[in-house]
Amino acid sequence: TTQLFEYAPRVLGACLLALLAWLVATLVRGITQKVLDRTTLDERLSEHANISPISESLSNALFWLVVLLFVPAILGALQMEGLLDPLRAMTTKALDILPNVVAALVIGGVGWIVAMVLRNLATNLLRSAGADQVGQKAGLAETVQISNLVGLLVFIVVFVPALIAALDALKIDAISQPATDMLAMLMEAVPRIVGAGLILVVTWMVASFASRLLANLLATVGLDTLPARLDLQHAFRGMAPSTLIGRVALIFAMLFATVEAGNQLGFGRFSDVITTFIEFAGDVLLGSVILIIGFMLANLASAAIVRANSGNLMLARVARLAILGIVLAMGLRAMGIADDIVNLAFGLTLGAVAVALALAFGLGGREAAGRLASRWVDDLCREEDAQDFPATQPADERKPPQP
Repeated sequence: TTQLFEYAPRVLGACLLALLAWLVATLVRGITQKVLDRTTLDERLSEHANISPISESLSNALFWLVVLLFVPAILGALQMEGLLDPLRAMTTKALDILPNVVAALVIGGVGWIVAMVLRNLATNLLRSAGADQVGQKAGLAETVQISNLVGLLVFIVVFVPALIAALDALKIDAISQPATDMLAMLMEAVPRIVGAGLILVVTWMVASFASRLLANLLATVGLDTLPARLDLQHAFRGMAPSTLIGRVALIFAMLFATVEAGNQLGFGRFSDVITTFIEFAGDVLLGSVILIIGFMLANLASAAIVRANSGNLMLARVARLAILGIVLAMGLRAMGIADDIVNLAFGLTLGAVAVALALAFGLGGREAAGRLASRWVDDLCREEDAQDFPATQPADERKPPQP
């Protein structure tokens, strides 16, 4: 009982301090709430920075901060030294770092607000100026809006330096130094990212316009009627030749832009891979052109032979197949596809033709070849006999004896 009565004043004092802490904290929260409500800060932030009302959050934070400041006094009144010393040390450290935390929050908050305001301003200005419509006319998807991209870029450029400054204000190297280094690397990469993005966007806009112009020009000169004249209309059922050429030109332009964008970002190996692909695609395109021209020449030669030989389809087909074989070998070699195989096949084909001609001449023309050989031998013998008589003999004496 004696200990209870001795401890009662301590409990009473702690209760009074707790009540006082609650009153002071409530008063601070109420004053802060009313002051912020009168400044219309919530409405401005919600309108320009898309931030939820902060008056309530800030008021609650101050309430618990005041309560925390009274906790050591309450524990001291209870004479709970086992809890008081660690809490006092923690409170001291918290109070020591509190100015840095407040400074970091202020810097970060101001940076966030300014970044959001500038982002919305840039987005609305570009949207009002019709930047999104220009992007859609250039071929960009409706979900990709230039105004939003520029607004996001403005936000990053403004907020990242503020975030770096806020981390530096904490003066906690274990936290601030790695984060600061990472953000600094991001800021260094932003110009290169912007440059690469501009290269791709500008190239896409210019190449899209140029590809459509090229497709219209080719359609005007009658390129779309060429497959029908070559009997290749089945190969262009889904797309007109002019449209196909325009899209191929667009793809090559974007590949070149991708190489340059990769160089801007420092992705050397990626650029090398794209460059190798461009070289291979160029070889394939050249081989395809050779094949198309060869197909045209084969059809023209076949038609000319049919007209000249009164419908000799067999000879026309042989000539057409021969031209197609030669052109196919040239096209595959231009593409760089299996050069050794193409050379071997072409050589074997020519060798087979030569052997076939030799056999045909030797087996089918033996009698004619014998008569021709006999004539050559007779002519050679006459020349030798003529050389045996001197030129000074009479004409009748120079005549060789008749066999």
